[in-house]
Amino acid sequence: QLQLVESGGGLVQAGGSLRLSCAASRSIFSSNVMAWYRQAPEKQRELVASLTSGSVTNYADSVKGRFTISRDNAKNTVYLQMNSLKPEDTAVYYCHVRIYAANFWGKGTLVTVSS
Repeated sequence: QLQLVESGGGLVQAGGSLRLSCAASRSIFSSNVMAWYRQAPEKQRELVASLTSGSVTNYADSVKGRFTISRDNAKNTVYLQMNSLKPEDTAVYYCHVRIYAANFWGKGTLVTVSS
């Protein structure tokens, strides 16, 4: 089993930055895909950014150029650097790791961007 714990969320003004962290309970070196999703009130969960084991990244159009996903295998941690935040980025952000056919989710961290 793999536990994921997100941190780094909070309240920030529009134009500001936050860095989210996702700490895994064990090595994520073997993971196929690591990703961040978000879910705004009354909206479906959506993919924000993903990073494969081959270091291929993918971003939602709405965050391209503003968000960066990265990993630190030594710390078993995945990051999401968020710059130039907008009110529409307000959501609960979830960490997701896929290892072969197994999917693991964190409980989420709330990001609120004020205008």
